[in-house]
Amino acid sequence: MRKTVKKLFAVALTSAMALMMLAGCGNIAGSASGGKKILLSMNDDQDTFRKLLIDGMTAAAASEGVTLDVAYCGNSLEQQTEDISKAAANGYSAVIVRLVDASTALQMEVAAGDLPVVFVNNQPDENYLKKDKYIYAGSSEEDAGKLQAEWALKKLGNPSSMNVIIMMGEKGHSATIGRTDAVRHTLADNGCKMNVVFKDYANWSDAEAASRMKMFFRTGQSYDAVFCNNDTMALGVVEAIREAGTDPSTVPICGVDATADGCASIESGGMGFTAFQNAEGQAKGAVQAAIVLSKNGKITSVEGGTEDGKYVLVPFEAVDSSNVSKYK
Repeated sequence: MRKTVKKLFAVALTSAMALMMLAGCGNIAGSASGGKKILLSMNDDQDTFRKLLIDGMTAAAASEGVTLDVAYCGNSLEQQTEDISKAAANGYSAVIVRLVDASTALQMEVAAGDLPVVFVNNQPDENYLKKDKYIYAGSSEEDAGKLQAEWALKKLGNPSSMNVIIMMGEKGHSATIGRTDAVRHTLADNGCKMNVVFKDYANWSDAEAASRMKMFFRTGQSYDAVFCNNDTMALGVVEAIREAGTDPSTVPICGVDATADGCASIESGGMGFTAFQNAEGQAKGAVQAAIVLSKNGKITSVEGGTEDGKYVLVPFEAVDSSNVSKYK
């Protein structure tokens, strides 16, 4: 694994140096305007939240009078490296990156050359962040899991133990790790022993989550709550529980994002809870950070900017039947 990472880094470094010398040869279209240009490197727009984030950044850039060009790389590290290298060679003032793999942050920074980099939606290790140069704009993933666990504890009357199902997102993703770990820590901190009766990756997908849930039913085990790393997976769980002939409102089912479908499910007695992840706030923060850093400014001048100059943080918010109408 270590040899593979070193090899990828070498490839990225070589590509970055070569492409920087070949300015103008890339296929990323530049802006016709004379203003600042920002490149947004995304894997895709198929996930509901990522689509909201892209739309939000596009709107935020327009309101700031800058051009935002989107480059989709699929799940290809090589393509993402190439796109970012071409941005450095073609007049972009900053790069916003949704990392294909959070462990490749250093490669992307090398590919970006002298450009500032704003990471979004997949948080790299803090060791790869640099004050007012390489920063992360998003929300604290641990807070989402903490809010989920606190709500479930209250819903179940603060039990001393809990049989839980955890539907995880993408393997290795910062949200998957942070949200899942926070559920465990929060339950423990509140004196509740967590018995994991089922835990698997469902990759942010409702279909995969429903399939995993049906697989769990075959084990015949009982469960008290279901924690999902996002709303889409929670909706798949709701569907599977209904198909099994059980009323999903009788079981605490928690999601994250407060998507339109997630909020509708809470209103109709499906999901019980979600943690609102403010896509518009994150998008605005990322674009403003990119603009400020491109002018050698300080990240503390952006709302949510931390004193260490490494983060722009937008808080999660708890959503259940008592306040869901505000988030529709």
